[in-house]
This record gives sequence, C-alpha cells and structure tokens, in this order.
Amino acid sequence: MMETANTSVISSRTLYPQIASLLVYQDVFDCAIGQAFLALLQRLYTDQSVQNSNATATTQCLKCYGLFFRELAIADLSWPDWLVKRILQDDNPFSQQAQRKSLEDIAMPLQQAVKHDLRILQQIYHCEPNTFSHWVQVATQVAAPVIPWDGDRQSDDFLHHSTSWASSLDQLAGYYHRHGVGQFAQYEAFRWLDGTLHNILEPDWLPLDDIVGYDTPKAALVQNTECLLAGLPALNVLLYGSRGSGKSSLVKALLGQYKDQGLRLVEVDKQGFRALPEIVEILRQQPQKFIIFVDDLSFEEDDDIFKSLKVVLEGSIRAKASNVVVYATSNRRHLVREFFEERPRPSEAHEIHNWDTVQEKLSFSDRFGLTLTFEPANQNTYLDIVHHLAQRANLQLDTDTLEFRAKQWATRHNGRSGRTARQFVDFLIGEQALTTS
Repeated sequence: MMETANTSVISSRTLYPQIASLLVYQDVFDCAIGQAFLALLQRLYTDQSVQNSNATATTQCLKCYGLFFRELAIADLSWPDWLVKRILQDDNPFSQQAQRKSLEDIAMPLQQAVKHDLRILQQIYHCEPNTFSHWVQVATQVAAPVIPWDGDRQSDDFLHHSTSWASSLDQLAGYYHRHGVGQFAQYEAFRWLDGTLHNILEPDWLPLDDIVGYDTPKAALVQNTECLLAGLPALNVLLYGSRGSGKSSLVKALLGQYKDQGLRLVEVDKQGFRALPEIVEILRQQPQKFIIFVDDLSFEEDDDIFKSLKVVLEGSIRAKASNVVVYATSNRRHLVREFFEERPRPSEAHEIHNWDTVQEKLSFSDRFGLTLTFEPANQNTYLDIVHHLAQRANLQLDTDTLEFRAKQWATRHNGRSGRTARQFVDFLIGEQALTTS
C-alpha cells in the first residue's frame, strides 16, 4: 500500500489555483484522466464547505470522484505513473526545443517557466490515492468510506527517484533529446492517411527470430537498420521476391526488435506517394529513426507519381534526411511495367531518344541502394520454416507426421512459402488446442 500523504501540507484549496498557473505543461491534463482530475479539484475548490447543508453539491462531488476513479481504473495506471508518463510525452515548447538542442541553448525564461511548472506538478505527484479519498470524505461527510484507487506503480523513470524535479531539468531535457515527444514518443507505428500521420495502437509484427529461411537478406537488412539506429549511413532497400516469402513480415519484425532503440515505422500506400517529400520533412525534425514502409510496390506504364518517390530516394536540393530510409517490397524486379512495343526499333519513327525513356523505367529500382532477393521456397526451406514455427508453438507431432501434413497443406493451398508455413502451423495450433481441451 502507498502511504498517505500529509494532507495538512497538500490541500485541494491551494492546489487548484496552482494548476491554473502552469505556463508550459498545461496540456498534461488534456485527456480523460486529467480532465476528470481537474473537474474533481474544481468541485472541491468551489464547494469546500459542502457538508450536510447542500445535498446537490455533495452528490456532484461524489460523481466527480467516481468519474476520476473510473478513468484511472480503465487506464489501469497508478496516479504517479500516469502523471510522469504525461510529463515525459508532453509536446510543448521546451520539449520540442530539447529534442534538437542542448539545455544551455534553450532560453533562460523558458527554463525558469519549466522549473515553475515542475514544482507544481511534483506536488500533484505526491497526492497519493488516499489523499484524494480523504479530501472527498471530508468535503462530503458521507458515512461510507471513499475507496481510493490504489494502482500498483510500474514505471521506474528518473522522475520517480528525484527529490526535486526542478533540479532535474537537465535529465528531463536529456530524456526528450533521446526519446522525443508527442505521438512519436508514445507510438511506434503510423499510417499516412488523408494528409495526416495516424497512430497504430497495436502494430502487427512477428519476433525477428521467427523469420527463417532467408538468412542472407535478413542479415543484410538487419545490418542496414542497425546502421540507421547508430547514425551511420543507411541505404534505401528494395525487398524483391515471390509472394509469401516473408518480405513484409521481415520489415515489421524490425519494429518489434528495435522499437525500444527509437525505431519507428511509417506505412505509406500508393495513394500517399505524392506526399512522401512532405512526410520526410515531418520526420527529419524528430530524434527517432524512421522506416517509411511501402508494401507491394509497382507502377503502371503511364503512372508518374513514382517521381515523388524518386525525390525521396535520390534527394533534391534539400539534404537527405539522415534518420529516414525507405523499405519497399515488390513481387517485380523492375517496378515500372514495360512492354515489348516500347523498345525502340530503328525502322520506326518513334521518339528519337526512346531508349532513354525505357532505361529510366528499367533503372528505377536501381535507385534503391540495396536490393534483397527472396527466392521461392524449395521444399527444404519450406520444411525448415514449418519445423521452426512448430517448435516455437510446442506442437506435439512427430517429425514424419508434421512433414507429411505440411507437404499436403502446401499442395492443397498456396504452394511452398513462409506464409503457407505459418498458416499451416496456425491451423495445427487450433487443432491441438481443441483436441486436448
């Protein structure tokens, strides 16, 4: 249990006006929990003498507390964990500047304003669950005890150990510099839709160790990604090969492997290609490293929107963003469709430099610095993948039976591939669970 705060030192009467005086961190309370907390505090501040004389005010105070309790329970966070999380993710002038420059280069008035806010926020941090229930109990004088929300603390960030947040300004600035703020600190994956980056709450990715059978291209892609994370030159990559070979799964698996090191994934479909330069300009301002993920890339003969991708791959007069790479998958080695009739014949009066046009189409994929080939899975590769996934799933089948059924599955379904292997093992997992239940 958390110990009860000294309520003679911390009071709702003095705390509410202090929150109104926040200069930089006002948005900390701009969420369901924060708004419920402010509503409760305002009610306690306004009706400090509710007692038995005003039943309506008593009811409103209890409702405000109930809403506050409910929102914390939904989030399943302790009050201190919630507050520290909001501070570390807050997008404000100080956190934005701390991402890009050292604390010494941030204006002193802004530093002083942050210290002012941190003193107030630390007082709020020390409001234990029993503090809130005590305030409500005293204000309403209800006979039944007011139950506190006493969630377990899970976070271990530096603010939890600091006795003076205002004196920890350098640590806070360093945190923003390493981790960023706002949506890029809170989420790992995004999708570009309708001119906006949308957060993906639960990204779909497999453990990197589950991507087997293509060790050489996997090792090359991992190395390139680690170069990106280390601030070393990293290449744009085209993953080319047969369907179901695990190209997309490998890219997504990188997110799961390296998200804690600041890797982020931005998925862009063909309709968003025109916005690629705009997307890169947004991402280059952030401290994280970004993979722009383009799945199943190809262009039709008369499709000119690939020019936006060319700008990102080759750069323009604007320097290349060192924290952004493009990883694209395709089933076609040459991304722009070409027809035999497009090839120049000397006897025909076509475009004088027609061959230059053809070469531009054929060489578009060469603009990726690294091309990784995923060949169709032969039977040995397919069975290796099946055995690996079956072992990870702890399937109770002998080797001969597993291989016989795996071959049958491939024949009757989509052929030999990593995708087919995973679908087969998923089927066996369900089958085993039903037969043993």
